Amino acid sequence: MPSAPLASAASPVPGDRRTALRVCPLCEATCGLALTIEGTAVVRACGDREDVFSHGFICPEGALFGDVDGDPDRLARPLVRKGGRLVETGWPEAFDAVAAGLGPVVEEYGPDAVGVVLGNAGVHTVAGVLYPPLLVNGIGTRSLFTTATLDQMPRHVSSGLLFGDPHAIPVPDLDRTDHLLLLGADPVESHGSLCTAPDFPGRLEALRARGGTLTVVDPRRTRTARLADRHVPIRPGTDALLLAAMANVLFAEDLVRLRHLAPHVTQVPALGQALVEFTPEAVSPACDVPADTIRTLARELVAAPTAAVYGRIGSGTVLFGTLAGWLGDVLNVLTGNLDRPGGVLFPRSATDRPPRPVGPGRGFPLGRWRSRVSGHPEVKGELPLAALAEEIDTPGEGVPGGLGGGPLRALITSAANPVPSAPDGDRLDRALARLDFMVSVDPYLNETTRHAHVVLPPPRPSRSPHYDFAFNMLAVRNQARYSRPAVPLDEGAMAETEIHARLVLAATGRHGTDPAELDALVVRHALGQAVSDPAGPVHGRDPQALAEELDGLCGAERRLDLMLRLGPYGDGFGARAGGLTLRRLLDAPHGIDLGPLRPRLPQPLATRSGRIELLPAPIAADLTRLALARHDRPGGFVLVGRRPPGSGGDAPGRALHVHPEDARTLGLTARDRVRITGSGGEVTAPVEITDAVRPGVVSLPRGGTGTPLRITAANSEVSVNRLLDGSLLDPLSGTAVLDAVPVRLAVIRL
Repeated sequence: MPSAPLASAASPVPGDRRTALRVCPLCEATCGLALTIEGTAVVRACGDREDVFSHGFICPEGALFGDVDGDPDRLARPLVRKGGRLVETGWPEAFDAVAAGLGPVVEEYGPDAVGVVLGNAGVHTVAGVLYPPLLVNGIGTRSLFTTATLDQMPRHVSSGLLFGDPHAIPVPDLDRTDHLLLLGADPVESHGSLCTAPDFPGRLEALRARGGTLTVVDPRRTRTARLADRHVPIRPGTDALLLAAMANVLFAEDLVRLRHLAPHVTQVPALGQALVEFTPEAVSPACDVPADTIRTLARELVAAPTAAVYGRIGSGTVLFGTLAGWLGDVLNVLTGNLDRPGGVLFPRSATDRPPRPVGPGRGFPLGRWRSRVSGHPEVKGELPLAALAEEIDTPGEGVPGGLGGGPLRALITSAANPVPSAPDGDRLDRALARLDFMVSVDPYLNETTRHAHVVLPPPRPSRSPHYDFAFNMLAVRNQARYSRPAVPLDEGAMAETEIHARLVLAATGRHGTDPAELDALVVRHALGQAVSDPAGPVHGRDPQALAEELDGLCGAERRLDLMLRLGPYGDGFGARAGGLTLRRLLDAPHGIDLGPLRPRLPQPLATRSGRIELLPAPIAADLTRLALARHDRPGGFVLVGRRPPGSGGDAPGRALHVHPEDARTLGLTARDRVRITGSGGEVTAPVEITDAVRPGVVSLPRGGTGTPLRITAANSEVSVNRLLDGSLLDPLSGTAVLDAVPVRLAVIRL
């Protein structure tokens, strides 16, 4: 018999104050919030002291949840282009327009003529995770672009090549480590990335309080660097050289300590030979880090009782981003710190796929297809976002082996604003205007969505459910939390899950079908696979009977219940007493703690050998390029990005950071402005003279990420991204080079 339906929240009483719990969707820290709601307005947000993961911590951004939720610039109704203008319309007319616009493009030019662009903000929502894969697969397009190629793709590629699974990204065990080496990361400011940890700054302070060591490698003296025991102001873009030299030291001084990893590792001697020329003396001039310091870093790493190497944006958005990510985990392996408490471990999310059998896997393929114009290889099914403009505005069939079929004719964007956030945004801005049809799922009219023919605005965050599918796969502690909408939908609004489901149906020739049928199809398919798995908890059972046991107020909730039940902590539809279900999560509004990270090898490994492959062929080939970089001595100024502030204009956070020595050389004062010229354009910016950057390095904020047009228009005027032409990519991951790029400066006297 099916379970009783789950109860929905009561409608608010006008003027009544109440408290609702949810997880903050504004960054990767995923802190628990206690929202004070008056009528339908969020009037206050504070930390949920009983949250099993964040324990009451809240950052200044989280405290402003009510302002974000109540932003008057958010779109309330769909927009459809009529007579060259976007005008408000109803939902039926909007989806009619989507079906009418996309269908002819697919029919005449084929599915690859439809591009899909997915933004980072999508993974902060239930709908943004569950439905885009159905959209891409349903259309059958290989023209998928995501903002991962602006930040995190190097980590996916390095993990895919090392471990066989691009999603098997080990995270530092922050609460138990004795020694943490951070490269290109400023978690005090950013709250962490690819390492989900509420109160990252507090965890770093706790590390030092228990006698641990924090070392930060960064060309800027960031807030995190000021907290560290040692700050190494490396020359931008040379992190991979530094890490290669540290690994060289471990081999040269017989300091390799595989420990428990020995049975799970292959290619150790080959790796040592491949790194033999990367001595500290050989890389020191390029890195501008003394050879003795490099040796000290390596020796301290292996000597620490436990240690972890963690690198992020600054070491990833450079010419050798994938090599830097690979070498960070190589050091974690060579020091025996992978897959052990206090080192780096693989999280185990409650909605993880059922564990695959231990042993050889399929490995991680690269370049199964290539982009039409420049022949960029796909990575994880995605093409570089930096190539989007040329895929739209370049005529012809393209390079041999490319997708072919001519330019992109239609585009679907979801939670993405690539015009200010991708390189060469001016070209992309012009290219978007050439599309036959464009539809955007976005709450704002911004630099990108202003080109759309249809804009589908999701409701305010307080009106949507929340479960962290993606970030729990990167969390420093295993846990599960789910919250239903804190406030009912506004009149005329549509649930975000229904918007995405109807978009899938309209884009795949099934316009008008009940959205519930789409979710039911996914459930039937998943249960069909589950009952045929001899190692699974429901092997041999009737899938229809199992489907009737699922709880949920909508298809998305039933899918979540299914994933929880079949996940590593699930009840297996009654096979495991006390296991996770959606009902259990709803009965635990502060979440369910699933314990600290634990060693998991060899289960996460899916390489062809079934072991950690330390020297994958694509990596070995790219080391030749890295070896040549030992001889680079860049002159002039090198630009690095930094986290964008929340305000535009000439606020200090928008200024170009210049070292005092460089300011004297240029005759520059704090009253002047500077014209910065790069390969793709120029911008002007106010100046902040500060020794927080090293000589020869200047710093600008990175591009916008989807805020209202009036805000992003101001911010993007002084964004790193406006200076780049998009031609420089990390070849293994297709990630745009946004840091360590040469620029020219000219003083503008006021």
